[in-house]
Amino acid sequence: MDGLEAKPGGHDKSDEQVTETPESSVPVAEPRPVDRATLVPDGGVKTSWWPRTSRRQQRIRGVLGRRQPTVTVVLEDVHDGHNVSAVLRSCDAVGMLNVHLVYVQDTPPRGSFHDGSSASAAKWISPHVHESIGACYAALRESGHWIFATALRAGSLDLYRVDLTAPVALVFGNEMRGVSAEAIELADGCIHIPMQGMVESLNISVACAVTLYEVMRQRREAGMYDTPQLDAARRESLESSWLRR
Repeated sequence: MDGLEAKPGGHDKSDEQVTETPESSVPVAEPRPVDRATLVPDGGVKTSWWPRTSRRQQRIRGVLGRRQPTVTVVLEDVHDGHNVSAVLRSCDAVGMLNVHLVYVQDTPPRGSFHDGSSASAAKWISPHVHESIGACYAALRESGHWIFATALRAGSLDLYRVDLTAPVALVFGNEMRGVSAEAIELADGCIHIPMQGMVESLNISVACAVTLYEVMRQRREAGMYDTPQLDAARRESLESSWLRR
């Protein structure tokens, strides 16, 4: 087109070997051989899907070294699948290993605890199902956990004034009803997130994320992510399982 000039720095084809095919006069550049090793970082060519890459393996080892089995979440009749998925993502993000499930009045949301999706946090969190709150609490106390139900009521403790470096289980209830009266009565205490506005509560998945990040803040300050809490045999077992996911 008029007014357009070639700009300096364009591709110079003078160094390329070209041939003309008998069928066409269009010049064709000769293909250059490529070594597959140059396409793979560090020169290694992947020859199979198993074992996984060393980078993947190192990442899994690092994550397992930071897992916090001494903190867990209890979900009581949380029926919305989006909320459950968001909770599991927060649990994984702060280094939790287990989540405990109690469904008495509602049924678990379909597919929320299935670990088949590559993007699902469910594959990195171990679910434990209990028939009742009493059975759930008994199992948690046997493993040494203090149990705090999340509820705004007289005598409940400010989240930011509770020592969350101790073994602790945090109970979150149904989206509409909240934590049940039984769950509150049998717990060691209640905690609440301080609110400064007109609204007195947060969505369950948001409340869980806020609470768990306070757990992580306290535990990071205490250096609890610096030394593995899982013993070597347990980490090795989980690593073998996780590498296949």
